Amino acid sequence: MSRENVVIETSAGQVTVELYWDHVKPEQTCKNFVELARRGYYNGIIFHRVIQDFMIQTGDPTGTGRGGASIYGDKFADEIHRDLKHSGAGILSMANSGKDTNGSQFFITLAPTPWLDGKHTIFGRVSHGMSIVKRLGMVPTDSGDRPKEEVMMRKVYPIQLEQ
Repeated sequence: MSRENVVIETSAGQVTVELYWDHVKPEQTCKNFVELARRGYYNGIIFHRVIQDFMIQTGDPTGTGRGGASIYGDKFADEIHRDLKHSGAGILSMANSGKDTNGSQFFITLAPTPWLDGKHTIFGRVSHGMSIVKRLGMVPTDSGDRPKEEVMMRKVYPIQLEQ
């Protein structure tokens, strides 16, 4: 599989994420993300969880926060890299429900979240469109952190890395 980045066209605008292919551990996670994007898996999926000054979460086709599968089957193992940290806004990381429970869900940080280090696989960062991510992070939510008005990923697709 070629090394690619991913474009996320949201209802608020376009975001491009750079994937961390050069780090040894997250390659399986990068492959999963790119292949799900290539298959159109993420198209039309809502951001089901938004917590201001923390993160925006999506990738669950059921929209509940409990669904989604990987290209490897239901779940796959964590690929934690000790040098990758949730050090600021724009970090792309896998959402999970505990150790080795990665599927299709992911989140993008809105601020440093060091308490997540070692618990969630970091596999990229926002390279373009951080203002869109910040806008998504400010949408009004209900008491369960669910956006009051639907915000979604309209289309998600891989792009070739420039040589």
